[in-house]
Amino acid sequence: MQNGNAYEEGLREFWEPLKAYWQDKTPENAQVLADFLTLESTKWQYTNGVRNPETIAPDNWFHDQYLLDRPGNKEIQLELFYSYGTNPSLYPQWQEYFRQFQPPTLIVWGKGDYIFPEEGAHPYKRDLKNLEFHILDTGHFALEEDLELIANYIRNFVRSNYPK
Repeated sequence: MQNGNAYEEGLREFWEPLKAYWQDKTPENAQVLADFLTLESTKWQYTNGVRNPETIAPDNWFHDQYLLDRPGNKEIQLELFYSYGTNPSLYPQWQEYFRQFQPPTLIVWGKGDYIFPEEGAHPYKRDLKNLEFHILDTGHFALEEDLELIANYIRNFVRSNYPK
C-alpha cells in the first residue's frame, strides 16, 4: 500500500483546503483547489520530498499536466476532491475490516510525502498483524526514485504470502 490513507493521522496540512471544500463547496474554496491543478503544482507533487529532484523525469509532470488541462477536466478533478471527503467517515469501517480479517499488507511510504505524510502510515501497525512496513527516503511518487527496491519488496511479499 502506498498513499492509501485510512487514518485521521494521515490528513495533515495539505488536506486543510480540501477539508474546507468538503464543509463549504463555494467557488472561493474551489479556486484554492484549482490551484493544485497547475503545472507548478503537478511538478511539485513529483519533486517535493525526494532525495534527488534533478533525477525525476520532467516527462512525468508534463504528461500529467497535459491530461489535467483537457477541457472539462478541472471540474472533474474538483468533483473528485469533493468526493474524497466521504472517505474519512468510512475510516473506522476500514480499520475494523483490517482488525477482523487481517489481510497480509505491504506498506511502502515516502517519508517526504507531504500529501500523504508518514504519520498516516504508522497507524496501520495498530490494526494489522501480518504487516510488512517500509518508510523510504523519498516523496509522494516513491516509484520514481525507488522502483527496483519497491519492486523487490512486492515480489518478496507476494512470494511469502501467496505461495504457489
